[in-house]
Amino acid sequence: MKTNDTSWQKVSKWYGGIVGEKGHYFHQAVIIPKSLILLELKKDSKLIDIACGQGVFARSLDPQIEYLGVDKANGLILEAKKRDRNNKHKYIVADATKNIPVREVFDRGVIILALQNIKEPEKAIEQASQRLSKGAKFLIVLNHPSFRIPRQSSWEDDKQQKLQYRRVNRYMSPLEIPINVHPGEENSPVTWSYHRPLENYSKMLFENGFYIEKIEEWTSEKHSEGKNAKQENRAREEFPMFMAILAIKK
Repeated sequence: MKTNDTSWQKVSKWYGGIVGEKGHYFHQAVIIPKSLILLELKKDSKLIDIACGQGVFARSLDPQIEYLGVDKANGLILEAKKRDRNNKHKYIVADATKNIPVREVFDRGVIILALQNIKEPEKAIEQASQRLSKGAKFLIVLNHPSFRIPRQSSWEDDKQQKLQYRRVNRYMSPLEIPINVHPGEENSPVTWSYHRPLENYSKMLFENGFYIEKIEEWTSEKHSEGKNAKQENRAREEFPMFMAILAIKK
């Protein structure tokens, strides 16, 4: 198998530097703590992390929890292994949309800020279903599919009403969107984002043996200062950055 056939292999070093040891701001302030609450992990839990990147979620777990991280980008897996010395944690290079080459079954599964970077998300969900036991919790965290669509959503100002609001140009259509890693630079590496409306994720989960137990929408914890602080802070509170879908394997 070609393990570097992914846009993320080309930017693995850059991405590792951005995320670091404990994750970027939103990992630390929002995503990881809220994900841990939803997962209700136990000391004997076994967790599979699909499209794990450089393993930032693994380093937030109780050290007794068995963990498997799977990612297609060899550079990210190498970085994960370098940062993680827990002998209960394993990492493999594998395409999450094809057969994940492990026999174990898990009672927890996550895909955190990664499903929107996978061209065929339904196949990744199918693989998760095959590796999860009956009753297992499966958590998907996304950039909010309604309000955070690359190139098709943006902040706008209504100066008359003194409001900041979110403009959305497209939503129902599936989209394949190129993302320049270093905007403005010549020959910048490109990664890809794949937008799907929420109903698509619901359908994918249902067709692969899951039911949705809970959906949460997470806002930014940041606060503005200055003359526009009131409207900017209100807008952050009204338009969430992330969506978390907690599903249960039937």
